[in-house]
Amino acid sequence: MSTNYLPLSLILCPTLHLSRATLITKMPLLTSSLFNMVPLFSLLLFSLMIRYSTSQDPPSPGYYPSSKISPVSFGEGFRNLWGPQHQKLDQDSLTIWLDSYSGSGFKSLHSYRSGYFGAAIKLQPGYTAGVITSLYLSNNQDYPGHHDEIDIEFLGTTPDKPYVLQTNVYVRGSGDGNIIGREMRIHLWFDPTQDFHNYAILWEPSEIIFLVDDVPIRSYPRKSDATFPSREMYVYGSIWDASSWATEGGKYKADYNYQPFFGRYKNFKIQGCTTEASTSCQPPSPSPPGYGSLSPQQLSAMQWVQNNYLVYDYCHDPGRDHTLTPEC
Repeated sequence: MSTNYLPLSLILCPTLHLSRATLITKMPLLTSSLFNMVPLFSLLLFSLMIRYSTSQDPPSPGYYPSSKISPVSFGEGFRNLWGPQHQKLDQDSLTIWLDSYSGSGFKSLHSYRSGYFGAAIKLQPGYTAGVITSLYLSNNQDYPGHHDEIDIEFLGTTPDKPYVLQTNVYVRGSGDGNIIGREMRIHLWFDPTQDFHNYAILWEPSEIIFLVDDVPIRSYPRKSDATFPSREMYVYGSIWDASSWATEGGKYKADYNYQPFFGRYKNFKIQGCTTEASTSCQPPSPSPPGYGSLSPQQLSAMQWVQNNYLVYDYCHDPGRDHTLTPEC
């Protein structure tokens, strides 16, 4: 957005932009005017300071993993999994929706041992309480009741409150009565209903990194084999009714007076080591050459997000049994 401003030098020192002759002839008037306008200049300067100090843009991460990966069409990387009548493909833009009859989901053609998995997503505005729109990795179909999962989930909301983006990691056992979630939740620094934004999971053998528009929002390092998913997983996306827990712990339910609820996906990016790939296969790097993990600039951007937008961290929940999450 282009905005015209007076030069800062003119605000701070208006006489700087007058000729020497004009200064001599106008000095008494200028002195008087400047004295009378000091409060105005102070107000303008304060407004400028507020404008920049309250900027909602995160610091630049300095490195953009998504730019290294070419997009794939939906058909090249995915197929419908369920709810085909609630799924529409328009060129390479996919829309899935939930109504009182059904939701919808899709699944990658291949399973992966590591990699970068992302898409540009646009969310439904208005009342979406109880509705989950997601992009995630899972092997629940291969290991029912004993599976691994890495989640990006948008928790539906009421119109007066922002969306919550939940990231989660399950390791061997979610769904078997001993569910151990590792949830972190953030609010976003933009309105995710206004435009498409890129969301991604970068799963490496030593670390899982969640990214929003290439800004790291969470890093989950491998601290032990028992707390890190290592079995192959497929990539999924879905929209479904999770009224029992999705919005403020189930306080607000899906209201089908507002149906249908849409989730829109495009710019799919998927690059990794498939199950069939050789053991020498390496996933894309999350950072510039020379760094084993995130660079200092990326870490600074991630810290900014967590300082300003983090709303829940399982490691800091006093109601959790942290003997079950030793990585904390």
